[in-house]
Order: sequence, then C-alpha cells, then structure tokens
Amino acid sequence: MNLFSSFTIPTLLLLTLPIMMTNTNLYKSNMFPLYIKTAVSYAFLCSLVPMLMFIHTGQETIISNWHWITIQTFKLTLSFKMDYFSTVFVPVALFVTWSIMEFSMWYMHSDPYINKFFKYLLLFLITMLILVTANNLFQLFIGWEGVGIMSFLLIGWWYGRTDANTAALQAILYNRIGDIGFLVAMAWFLLNLNTWDFQQMFALNPKNPNLPLLGLVLAATGKSAQFGLHPWLPSAMEGPTPVSALLHSSTMVVAGIFLLIRFYPLTENNKFIQSIMLCLGAITTLFTAMCALTQNDIKKIVAFSTSSQLGLMMVTIGINQPYLAFLHICTHAFFKAMLFMCSGSIIHSLNDEQDIRKMGGLFKAMPFTTTALIIGSLALTGIPFLTGFYSKDLIIETANMSHINMWALLMTLIATSMTAVYSTRIIFFTLLKQPRFPPLITINENNPLLINSIKRLLMGSIFAGFLISNNIPPMTIPQMTMPPYLKMTALLVTILGFVIALEISNLTKDLKINYQSKMTNFSTLLGFFPTLIHRTVPYMDLSTSQKSASSLLDLIWLENILPKTTSLIQMKASTAVTDQKGLIKLYFLSFLVTIFISMIIFNFHE
Repeated sequence: MNLFSSFTIPTLLLLTLPIMMTNTNLYKSNMFPLYIKTAVSYAFLCSLVPMLMFIHTGQETIISNWHWITIQTFKLTLSFKMDYFSTVFVPVALFVTWSIMEFSMWYMHSDPYINKFFKYLLLFLITMLILVTANNLFQLFIGWEGVGIMSFLLIGWWYGRTDANTAALQAILYNRIGDIGFLVAMAWFLLNLNTWDFQQMFALNPKNPNLPLLGLVLAATGKSAQFGLHPWLPSAMEGPTPVSALLHSSTMVVAGIFLLIRFYPLTENNKFIQSIMLCLGAITTLFTAMCALTQNDIKKIVAFSTSSQLGLMMVTIGINQPYLAFLHICTHAFFKAMLFMCSGSIIHSLNDEQDIRKMGGLFKAMPFTTTALIIGSLALTGIPFLTGFYSKDLIIETANMSHINMWALLMTLIATSMTAVYSTRIIFFTLLKQPRFPPLITINENNPLLINSIKRLLMGSIFAGFLISNNIPPMTIPQMTMPPYLKMTALLVTILGFVIALEISNLTKDLKINYQSKMTNFSTLLGFFPTLIHRTVPYMDLSTSQKSASSLLDLIWLENILPKTTSLIQMKASTAVTDQKGLIKLYFLSFLVTIFISMIIFNFHE
C-alpha cells in the first residue's frame, strides 16, 4: 500500500477541519485556539511519514485526483506534487507553525477576537501548503494569491492603527506589482506551450523563455522582498509578533524563492536570468543588511535580516544551486521564527516596548529568552555546527569557488559580516549592561506556552541543519575541494563582524556620540528609498495635478473660455458702437472748462 498519498491527503484534511468548524459552537468557545494548535501538530506528525519514506527510498509522487476543467486541448486537474522540495518543506513549515500557534496562545490571550486570529493563521498556512504542493501554475497561483490576501488581513490585524492599515496596503500593493510578472509568465506558457503542468513545461523545454522567466523573477522580487520591492517587509512589522514570525520568517516570504527553485530546470541553462538573479540578490542582501545596522525597533532589525537572507537565497539560485537555496530556506525557518518569538517575548514583558534603546539588562530577568535569542543570533550568523552553518557556509563556499562576477561575491561577503554586526547589536542593547526600562514593569516568562514553543525551535536551531543536510543530500553537488583559507573565509568574515560590533557597542557607553555621518544617515533613512519612492513620487503627482487643475485650468483656461471672453466681446462691441471712448477725466475737464467759461461770461457782462 502506498503510504505517500494516504498520509499526504490527511495532512491537508486535518488542517481544513478547524476551518469547517467555523459555523459550529466550537468556534465560539475559548478552546478553539487549542484545537487549531493540536490539529497543526497532528498534521506535522502525519507529514513526517512521507518525508521519512522519501529519505529512505527517494521516491516522489504526484497525486492527481480531480479533473477540474477542459478547455479545448488544455486540461486542468487538481494535483499535488510531492517531490524533493514539497516533501521536505511541508513538515518544516508545519513544525514551525505549530510552535508559532502555541506562542500565539500566550501572546494574543487578551485579544477579544483570538479565535478569528487563529483561523486567519490557519488559512494562511493552508494557502502556503497549496502553493508548495501545487503541480500546475493555476493551483500555485491560488496559493500565491491566498498568502497575499492573508498577509494583508494579518498585518492589518490592529486596524485601529493608521500604521497597521498603511503597512497592510503597502504589502498588498507591492505584491500586486509582482503578480503582474506571474500573470505574464502564466499567459506566455499557456500561449506557447499550451500547458501549466510543471512536467510538461520542463519536458517541452521552450527555446527562448526569457520573458516568462523575467516575469517569474519579478514575481519573486515582490513576494520575497528583493531590492526595489522590499519596503513592505519592514513595514509589515506593524502586525502582531506571531504574524511576523509566521509570515515574514518561515513561510510567505520564501514563496518567491520557492517559485524560482521550482522553475530551476528552465533557469539552469539560462545565463541571462542567472546573472539577473545573482545581481538582484547581491544588491538586496547588502542593502538590507546596511539598513538593519541603524534600526532601533527590534522587530525591524529582524525583518531586515530576513530580507538579507532572502537576498542570499537569490544569490544561491543565481549561482545555479537551487537545492542549496532550498536547504537554506529550511534551516532559516527555525532560527528566524525563534528570533521573532524571543523579540515578542521581550516586547510583551516590557509592556509592548519595541525600542531597543529602552531595554537592556534582561539577561538576569529573562534567562530563557536570552539563551534562545543568543543561540538564534549565532545560528543566523553561521557559527559552526548550529543550524545556519550547514547552509550558509556551503552557499558562501560555493559562491567563492564558482565562476561568477567578483562584485556580487564581494557584496555577499560584506553582507555576511554585517549579519554579525546587527545580531551583536540586538544582543548588546537588549540583554547586556544596565536596565533602561521603567522600574514598575513586571517581567515574567514562566509560561509553558511560551517556554515550550521557543524550546522546540531552539532544538531545531541547534540540530535541524545537521539532520536535514545529513539525511537529504542536495541533488546538485556543491563544491567539495578548496584551499583551507577559502574554507575559513565565511567564518573569518563573521568573526570579524562580531569583533567590530562588540568594539563599537562598547564605545557607545563610554564616548560622547558624534554627529551622524553620511553613511549613518543612509542606513537610518533606509537608503532614502521610502523617501524617494513613497514621498517624492506622490508629491510630484499631487503638485502636477494641482498646478494643472487649479493654475492651468481654473485660473487660465476656464476664465478665458467664458467670463473673460464675454467681457472682451462686450468691450469691443461697446467701443465699436459708441463715440465715447471712456476718457472720463478729459470729459470732466472739458465740462468744467465749459462751465467755468460760461460763468465768467454770464457774471461779468456789465
């Protein structure tokens, strides 16, 4: 009996059960979040079976069970593709979401609409799994739009706040720009290949697929916050922390990268698209790492670091290592979700304070969160034998050894050192030295919901990379032989970053702070990108509209068309008809002279 399909379908069914319960009394009870969390954990256990089978036998499967629609020769079926990527990603996504659900039960316990919040999170997870397991572009598009709309609803969860509303709109608008590319690619494949199924598209192997691939790169740029469409990701931190942990670390933002990994048979021989992905990724990873250096909001720093890691994944696809990029997606999910949860724990304990300048000295008050935050930061920077090391080190080594342009490689290395810098900055400002928060705040992290959820991800952040990279080898072989100094490059750059950051952080408490430099301004103002794009463009539009509407139309043309033309016609007509030329002073003077002369004549005639 084939356990693949019989365990994949229950996994998806288990997740949809709580959604079906929406109309029952269960939805109104306060046990609903617990049911959802349990459903996700059971789904995770179910999904482990196909993954273990895949590790053992290496067999992949496609489940096609419902013929949807036929348009002439074009068939659409509901089919799930359980291959290398989806078989591994589904358990990872479910494990991370399970922990985040448990964390949300603690974080959102006082929210009156907590049941609705959990339903949104679950719907989001379902759409993400639809995207990952889709076997044709249409199904993938359903998941793609689903995660987009769910992110809109979840970022704008506290819709009473203006910032939350603008952030949610920003997310959806930037994603719409990306969707244009996706739709172009879908249209091209339909017109030229008459199919949306992945196997058929790859088997037909179109001769010049630059246009659809550019469309897919645009789609990935929007969804995965690459440079140019990146500002929505840091803005999305307005949502509740569990949302940030789920959407902006492990699941939604990797959808764009996942899409490009899915299409690797078309990109692996296309040097033009590879160069574009490489350069885009390199710019993103450096730019967002620079922006992260001077942020003061703890969640924004972690958000920019997510964007930087996504840039690194893009670089990996650019050097033709899609499997390595996928490994980084899986390892990154663990520690990034944990970093968000630790920051959420700190924010909640400090009475919803997000500014790292108002924290400090938390290592005694919150020992467990401190441990998790430090290990998460170390895993993020790629310290050996933690999770991040197994993918990040490989990526940098492969980049070092590949025949790519030096420029992109150098930018990636600089960004790696910056990762160490902003991680150190978070640790230094929130955990070490003296407390800088009000003394009346009571700090409490002793909640099993919080502790257990972070503990699971902590285990993942230490061991997951080792387990995944040992059991599931990348299909394209990364570089195996290299000189020792190149092997050590990534580690040395990271350690250098740590040393410099600690030195700079220590200086901050002793020395008088100088006035800001140009570079600091560049980083604080996020590279002037929001100012230029979000402020200048609307300002130009509005001022142009105002000038054309009021000055040009109202004051010039509209007046000239009717009132001024009428008065001009009247004046011309009256001057043409009458002899009087309107010289009133002359008329009065002549009148006066006449009277004067007549008076003289009549008075003095004797």
